[in-house]
Amino acid sequence: MNAIATSRAARSALCFAATLVAATISAPSSASAQVLDRTRPPALGPTPALRLPAVQSAVLPNGLRMFVIEMHEVPVVDITLSIDAGAVGDPADLPGLATFTAGMLDEGAGRRAALEIAEEADFLGARLRTAASFDIATVYLHVPKRQLGPAFDLMADVALRPTFADSEVTRQRELRRTAIIQQRDQPNAIAAVAFPAIVFGTAHPYGRPIGGTEASTAALTRERVVEFYRVYYRPSNARLLIVGDISLAEARQLVTARFGGWERGEPRTAPAAAAPPSPAPRTIYIIDKPGAAQSVIRIGHVGVARDNPDYFPIEVMNTILGGSFTSRLNQNLRETHGYTYGANSGFDQRRMPGPFQAASSVQSSKSDSALIEFMRELRGIRDEAVPQAELDKARSYLALGMPGNFETTAGAARQFTELLTYGLPLDYYNTYIQRITAVTAADVQRVARLYLNPDQFVITIVGDRASIEAGLRALGEGPISFRDIWGQEIR
Repeated sequence: MNAIATSRAARSALCFAATLVAATISAPSSASAQVLDRTRPPALGPTPALRLPAVQSAVLPNGLRMFVIEMHEVPVVDITLSIDAGAVGDPADLPGLATFTAGMLDEGAGRRAALEIAEEADFLGARLRTAASFDIATVYLHVPKRQLGPAFDLMADVALRPTFADSEVTRQRELRRTAIIQQRDQPNAIAAVAFPAIVFGTAHPYGRPIGGTEASTAALTRERVVEFYRVYYRPSNARLLIVGDISLAEARQLVTARFGGWERGEPRTAPAAAAPPSPAPRTIYIIDKPGAAQSVIRIGHVGVARDNPDYFPIEVMNTILGGSFTSRLNQNLRETHGYTYGANSGFDQRRMPGPFQAASSVQSSKSDSALIEFMRELRGIRDEAVPQAELDKARSYLALGMPGNFETTAGAARQFTELLTYGLPLDYYNTYIQRITAVTAADVQRVARLYLNPDQFVITIVGDRASIEAGLRALGEGPISFRDIWGQEIR
């Protein structure tokens, strides 16, 4: 009886609550009706201040620089070892060596085989990843604080004692070769390789495929991997960032025990900056993909480095152009014309100037029409000052979004790793919001004119030549050249 009575009382309470909610919705007060206008988006409040924890640092006797950011809200720790061992260090005849070496680190280390490393990470509730970009290689660990000791041991083995077993080198080489072959059937993958090859040329490290070619993959041997590791993976060439529920004293003790014996080795000088080829007149480059239902479009040229002093106005300008869902490119090509599911633009900012590109995948039959709209927006951002409302929205988008990047230890680790990689001040983010909100319409137009040059655009289109060539020629946007999937000219 008590249970039945309780059930009836609960149902009565729920019914009363539902009636109260329904009454509130159906008959709002006059005060609520005056405040709430569902025909307009809610007004944004003031931009909150961004208050970040201090970055503490220390240097081990072997030259390893360590940085600690205390975040004690959650008992987790993120550790990022970043090493100047990116793809810019690849020999010209062996693109893909840096990414292959980084990928091999957790395929056997210390006394553990590849599966044992994965199983132990899972047992500890940890995430352990290795990878390389153009500028750096990284070993990353996310782990609950209570398992930090054994997980850090595992990370140290992966970073300092990889075995590079012949059998694993062979297996990973075959997996990579298969993936490269599969790229031939993936227009987006083709565009990702061909576009930078055309923009930079294969003499520049940014023009070579970061994942290698069939020929370079076939040439990967244990000896080449071991030599690359020996030259680049040194403490004087690395930075260790620790974010989370830990103090500097505790971190230093843990790091010294595991990385203090890392042999210093010979200092490695940074690769000399490579000059991109001289700009050429705007040209349309077609990579033929017979029967393709869509055309993959990439438009751009050499952009800017990450330490460019115009970083903040460039960010605002690109947000307006193609860096958000409500950007001009996406609204034009997706919402207004329906040519695509999405269009975007961005500056890939690295230690050396990386590429700027505007991109989309569009219906093949609309390739020429889409190019018209691309060029309209790319010229328009230069030719006319942006309206104040559009400027305000872009600045708010960036300023209000930045604090969310620091909500987790993993997010904070990503942000501060960027500062360490590009030699930016450790208090850089303390003034980020102020510097974004200080960007003016004149600043946006100035950087658009300075860093976007439609007369020098490389227009790369992967698509069905038979169905798109005539329409593209009729536009008069430039001569047409034909390239293979590696961006090399077809004569």
